Amino acid sequence: MTGAPVVPLLDLQAQYRPLRAELLTAIERVCDSQRFILGPEVEQLESELARALESRRAISVSSGTDALLAVFMALGIGHGDEVVTTTYSFFATAGCISRLGATPVFVDILPETFNIDPDGVRAALTPRTRAIVPVHLYGLCADMDPLLDIAADAGIPLIEDAAQAIGARYKERQAGAMGAAGCFSFFPSKNLGAFGDAGLVTTGDDRLAEEVALLRNHGAEPKYLHKRIGGNFRLDALQAAVLRVKLPHLPRWTEGRRRNAARYEQLFSASPARDAVRRPVEPAGYHHIYNQYVIRVPDRDRVRRELAEQGIGTEVYYPVPFHLQECFAGLGHRRGAFSHAEEAAATSLAIPIYAELTEMQQSAVVDGIVRALRA
Repeated sequence: MTGAPVVPLLDLQAQYRPLRAELLTAIERVCDSQRFILGPEVEQLESELARALESRRAISVSSGTDALLAVFMALGIGHGDEVVTTTYSFFATAGCISRLGATPVFVDILPETFNIDPDGVRAALTPRTRAIVPVHLYGLCADMDPLLDIAADAGIPLIEDAAQAIGARYKERQAGAMGAAGCFSFFPSKNLGAFGDAGLVTTGDDRLAEEVALLRNHGAEPKYLHKRIGGNFRLDALQAAVLRVKLPHLPRWTEGRRRNAARYEQLFSASPARDAVRRPVEPAGYHHIYNQYVIRVPDRDRVRRELAEQGIGTEVYYPVPFHLQECFAGLGHRRGAFSHAEEAAATSLAIPIYAELTEMQQSAVVDGIVRALRA
């Protein structure tokens, strides 16, 4: 449509420009110190994140994937073990389980929230279950009370995959501070993003925290004396410096996303697409931080193509559930095994939600979806 604004799915430049001088100063500070691996910059970030996330301990790592991997390693999960998790998430959730030789046991989602079904979790437990891993998908916490009860009854840890949920809350409790550990990602597209890969483990368990800290540095303590076989999961000081600049702005950015989500609800409700477009929900007692704003539309792939032609960015998170991925074919799942996840994979579409998005841009997105549905 002539004159319609181009709306990217995410505009990192809009966030970067106001902070450019402060970010470059922080990077210069690290360069002048010539301390690039761990050190005071990383230690200060960990302290600041622990306070912000209301967690006793925060251990920085090299990515959200490595956060999951380090926690699973610290818990001794391996061959012969089972870990119950959702079939609908970013691949790292299941990939880290399999990487250690354990078996991911998949559970369907609740169609309203995209998050794991607690009843399915209870039914999936066996004597070999070593952990439960719910994912707070798109920035909305999973239904944690029943999940925590299930884990407590079974005597196994619950690990929160909070990669997309920094600052999200469930009944006044912070994502990442409810289970045995929380795992966060600071991938650049996250609400709090680094200038590359970065991650975090939160926990109230000092012993688990020390084990993760040991494993992130090849299991060495002191240097060159290896108590465990770990990995190189350390966070770069440059990334820590960037995150320290950005962290104080996170509440404002989160409120910007929430404001935009509320505006989308108003725009869709007043549009001819109000019944055709299923919007995200925020159940009572939850605080959604909208890492993604994911709608569900009929004929999703055609709608996405129409929006691309109009200059509107979208993405599909995620087109193939874990149980249908080729690498998990050996688990024996067939199409139809987890119907809610399969429906979500076929109908879900992420549209722009970043804090700097303007009202005009949001109107263009909604108008574009209306036109695409009519086409």
